Amino acid sequence: MNTLLKQVKILLADDHALFREGLKRILNMEEDFEVVGEAGDGIQVLEMCNRMEVDVVLMDINMPVENGVVATRRLHEMFPKVKVVILSIHDDESYVFETLKQGASGYLLKDMEANDLVNAIRSVAQGYSYIHPKVTGKLIQQLRRMSYINESGVAAASETATKEGGVRFIAENSPLTRREAEVLRLMSEGKSNRAISEHLVISEKTVKNHVSSILQKMSVDDRTQAVLQAIKNGWVDI
Repeated sequence: MNTLLKQVKILLADDHALFREGLKRILNMEEDFEVVGEAGDGIQVLEMCNRMEVDVVLMDINMPVENGVVATRRLHEMFPKVKVVILSIHDDESYVFETLKQGASGYLLKDMEANDLVNAIRSVAQGYSYIHPKVTGKLIQQLRRMSYINESGVAAASETATKEGGVRFIAENSPLTRREAEVLRLMSEGKSNRAISEHLVISEKTVKNHVSSILQKMSVDDRTQAVLQAIKNGWVDI
């Protein structure tokens, strides 16, 4: 067994039994994974998490009785230590934003390779966020429409905020300063440190210091995780 990773206990939530069976076979081939249960709807997910130890729930969105979005929100409220990874056919960024806002730690597509799925689950189990590469591009396009920064550090959901579609920063509960929020917005557009320094008319060294501070405050390792964490924590709105 891989001694670097603890045994990850996984609950499968999907209303298609054949899909669950195939997924279970793939995951149980990994020495550090254990599929501890299966659920066909959101209500069953909550019931099973209440009576067994679960580390990660692999959650479909379209399920009867209670869908994956609602189940993710309730699971996050009732069992905050349980990580939720959405596994869906939908690659629309609106689904990604909504599930991240409800507490999901990852968003995967059902057409991904088995090895990538395994690595994504391991990453989430270790406390990171993971977004399927096919969705990331659309996500960044949406994030590029972040445009309003208020004096407290992040864009406010107020009458002065942009009325156009897209993402807005909201100030509540964010640890970022005004300048850090500006840097994060430019990071989400894919700008380099040099490009950010030119845009904000500050030195590249100052930008590096802001980026380091952002990553430290948000307890993440890279820029993509910082943007995703901002969405997950409710610091951005759409």
